[in-house]
Amino acid sequence: MIRILKFAKRRWHWMLVIVLLLVGQAYCELTLPQYTSNIVDVGIQYKGIERTIPEVVRPETLQALTALSDEDDRDLIEEAYQLVEKGSDQDLEEMYPLLKESDLYVLDYDAIDEASMETLTETLTDAEILLIQQMASQMQQSGAAADSEYASMLADIREEDMDELKDAMGDSMAIAVVQQEYEAIGIDMDDYQMDYLKRTGLYMVGLSFGSMIMAILVTLVASRMAAATSKELRDQIFRKVVSFSNAEINRFSTASLITRCTNDVQQVQMVMVILFRMVLYAPIIGLGGIIKVMNTDTSMVWIIGLAVILLIGIVLVLMAVAMPKFKMMQQLVDRVNLVAREILTGIPVIRAFSREKYEEKRFDGANTDLMRTQLFTSRVMAFMMPTMMFIMNGVSVLIIWAGSHGVDAGTIQVGDMMAFITYTMQIIMAFLMLTMISIMLPRASVAAERIDEVLQADISITNAEETKSMNGPGTIAFENVTFAYPDADEPILKNVNFTAEAGKTTALIGSTGSGKSTLVQLVPRLFDVTGGKITIDGTDIRQIDLEELRRNIGYVPQKGLLFSGTIESNLRFGAEDAPEEQIRKAARIAQATEFIDAKPDGYDSAIAQGGGNVSGGQKQRLSIARAIAKDPKIYVFDDSFSALDYKTDVTLRKALNQEVGDATVLIVAQRISTILHADKIIVLDKGEVVGQGTHEELLKTNRIYREIAESQLSKKELEGQV
Repeated sequence: MIRILKFAKRRWHWMLVIVLLLVGQAYCELTLPQYTSNIVDVGIQYKGIERTIPEVVRPETLQALTALSDEDDRDLIEEAYQLVEKGSDQDLEEMYPLLKESDLYVLDYDAIDEASMETLTETLTDAEILLIQQMASQMQQSGAAADSEYASMLADIREEDMDELKDAMGDSMAIAVVQQEYEAIGIDMDDYQMDYLKRTGLYMVGLSFGSMIMAILVTLVASRMAAATSKELRDQIFRKVVSFSNAEINRFSTASLITRCTNDVQQVQMVMVILFRMVLYAPIIGLGGIIKVMNTDTSMVWIIGLAVILLIGIVLVLMAVAMPKFKMMQQLVDRVNLVAREILTGIPVIRAFSREKYEEKRFDGANTDLMRTQLFTSRVMAFMMPTMMFIMNGVSVLIIWAGSHGVDAGTIQVGDMMAFITYTMQIIMAFLMLTMISIMLPRASVAAERIDEVLQADISITNAEETKSMNGPGTIAFENVTFAYPDADEPILKNVNFTAEAGKTTALIGSTGSGKSTLVQLVPRLFDVTGGKITIDGTDIRQIDLEELRRNIGYVPQKGLLFSGTIESNLRFGAEDAPEEQIRKAARIAQATEFIDAKPDGYDSAIAQGGGNVSGGQKQRLSIARAIAKDPKIYVFDDSFSALDYKTDVTLRKALNQEVGDATVLIVAQRISTILHADKIIVLDKGEVVGQGTHEELLKTNRIYREIAESQLSKKELEGQV
């Protein structure tokens, strides 16, 4: 989770907005149960009377309450209530009908501060309970029936039990006094009660609406942040992969890099939304619920503790079972992608060898392994939700069982018990949310780790701290060059020494696996030498700015690769701003003009992905033209004429010699005919240079070259050239 948050750290201000919105949403949801409790306890049980002190009181009642208070409290009471004479206020007369006939005292909220209000509430509550006690005693002495249920109750209570009863039912008794006072003043208690219920209901609707709005905003902001972060991650991965050398590409594999850039980033994005929507919300609502529960009733807190312990135990067990499978899942996704990619790119070969059934079985094997792993984790997690619901329902039953005893004993009110249930459910839901994210978090954590592995990977081919420019004509020198692939047992090139001069063509030939392609890939630093050095005009290529080095090399790979677009966009791939004539000239030298002009759209003809809609020879000629269009100092042709017929090969090389005569040309070839007229031919065998010279010289002096020539040329051709 920390790694996922690290990806989004640049958007800390969005995170802050989300946290504030979540706090606001939690406040709304944590306040709602209290209003529910108030509707039951205050609205229904107490007829809508919220306080134990009356807002309006008759003079004789105020006098009785004042008489039951000490001197300091008496002054506070007299200060809090203001006399309203009968007939002086028409609006108040409508509210309090008795004001038409008698003076009343009205509570002046502006006259007292919050601390004084608390003291006043405590004072009047005690006075009201004492008033009921007096009423009970008077009724008992006179033998009259009690006009209050509490007076009747108190008449039978022993003195030593009075304090305990006050603690349990003090507010209820005080409210009874206030209710009787309101009825005596002429207030319609049914209307009074309904007004309270409507007002409280509107507050609840407002809180619910506010919670909904903030929840929507949190989801929108979290989704936007996750989408922006995933876009940034894809950009970072792509930029990093583009800077990889072939060694890093081989280390990760193309299929794995594609998975990391797509599936893994998608996993992180999906979890990031849930992370900021649920995981951050869980501790906020959970902590708030605990605080509310502690303020509601502490006698049932043990139930929450029991539920939390059970939830944590279940989560730990499930994670211990499922986590290894989650880690395996991403590797299996890589495997499926790898097999699918191999099959799709190799369909012609598969069909040619009638291996469809075998490849179907191979893909089915990889697909089945992934399915089994996914089913295992799904089954494990499917066990979790019913268990959580069982715990939630069990906790509700326990609260009702314990709370009903409290209601019966008078130590807890029904509304408080309902609020306690709601708060407890919110606490459990917080843990449930954390548990739900635990289903996705392990897989996303693995995905984030794989993404970070790419982003933190060391790039083996980089610029030196101080770089140099290419100012010379482009003469290349190999000085004791040795190269071994990573983790290879022995080097593929050993102590290679030769010079490719500017303005001349240097060809490389040798048996398959002799290291020809590897050697020319060292020039544009697709790999770096592991021993010796390569220089251009006397400067080690590792000292030359990498971008400048590659800009001055026209590289044509062994396998011609075109990009989706048009013919012209492919020819401009390395020379975007080249003039039109330069592009046409490159196509003419590469002998591509004929088939380009034959197309209806000419240079605007579409090229499919990978050049799938052109032939191998056309693809190769366009690849050569793309390199020529750059007008570089150095040309590297890695067996780039193999798909051309003899006539086109000869014509292309002749045009190439005429048009790029000042450049350094390196040609890797399998055919002797391609390199007959090269200025210098390098013969490679098992990674070592075993001969250098012209065609005629090597025929006379080099056994390996002569064997290659004899396998390709007729005896008459050989005799004519020796």
